[in-house]
Amino acid sequence: MRLGINLGYWGAGMDGDNLAVAQEADRLGYDVCWAAEAYGSDAPTVLSWVAAQTERIDVGSAILQIPARQPAMTAMTAATLDSLSGGRFRLGLGVSGPQVSEGWYGVRFDKPLARTREYVEIVRKAMSRERLTYEGEHWTLPLPDGPGKPIKLTVHPQREHIPLYIAAIGPKNLEQTGEIADGALLIFPSADHLEETALKHLRAGREKAGLTMDGFDVCPTLPLAVGDDVTGLADMFRPYTALYVGGMGSRKQNFYNQLAQRMGYEKEAAEIQDKYLSGDKAGAAAAVPHELIDQTALLGPVERIADRMTAYAAAGVTTLTLSPAGFTLDERIAALRAGTGALELAGLA
Repeated sequence: MRLGINLGYWGAGMDGDNLAVAQEADRLGYDVCWAAEAYGSDAPTVLSWVAAQTERIDVGSAILQIPARQPAMTAMTAATLDSLSGGRFRLGLGVSGPQVSEGWYGVRFDKPLARTREYVEIVRKAMSRERLTYEGEHWTLPLPDGPGKPIKLTVHPQREHIPLYIAAIGPKNLEQTGEIADGALLIFPSADHLEETALKHLRAGREKAGLTMDGFDVCPTLPLAVGDDVTGLADMFRPYTALYVGGMGSRKQNFYNQLAQRMGYEKEAAEIQDKYLSGDKAGAAAAVPHELIDQTALLGPVERIADRMTAYAAAGVTTLTLSPAGFTLDERIAALRAGTGALELAGLA
């Protein structure tokens, strides 16, 4: 099992620290460094900055938001980043959510599965440097009855095939991801529930495409906090978990809330959402069960983290992406080093 890191969003006042974390992960042999975007920092700018100041570690978008860019633009960005980084770019895509898609980008959040499938097909075709033509429900290239003509990408990517990942949570999205992508970006993963909540759906998609799970990258992201007080460490992530389970999306359409329900926290997920949407964010955080946080994060001494890593590897994880927690850069660096130590202790390095 390989290790990655997720730097999250840029521009929160810790940009220098984030770069130092990425450079230390590069030195320690981490496999990939992911950066996110929502409605603040964009991922490609951050990834180019990190790639220019590291040597070996891959850089990946977790995620580039599909409503933010035309698919050909995404292909251009992927090819450019892969070329500039010396073949170290991984393209992670996702549809975002209805609030961001419609409120920030002005793009209707309708038929996300069909839109994702068409988007991936166009991106792959463009990156292959074929003359770009496409007829679908959501995109037609070139536009009919106009001056447009089929053209091809002028940039040569470093590699013929840039790994393509999709952020997926729901069963249908997971199945399609297994069918059309090279890897899946997962959030709030529990080793105990991974087969039921994700892997069986990914496997079904691979089988639909006549493929096995061999070579498919199962890549969940987990917060990492090292110390002896597991309860205290878990409490650090209460606001984070409450935000996603309670406040991401609308009451009717919150993918993270639905995931918590599928993990057996139906009552608790409803309470967290009720409190969060009513403005009681502290109450929502207090309502998050300790067990939910502990199941979806790596907490405790190195030995405990090593045991958890063993469980994730046994469940089918191939790249474990860590978000090292800490109030200072030294604490985050220490967490990174503990991650590699735990991997070695587990015999997974």
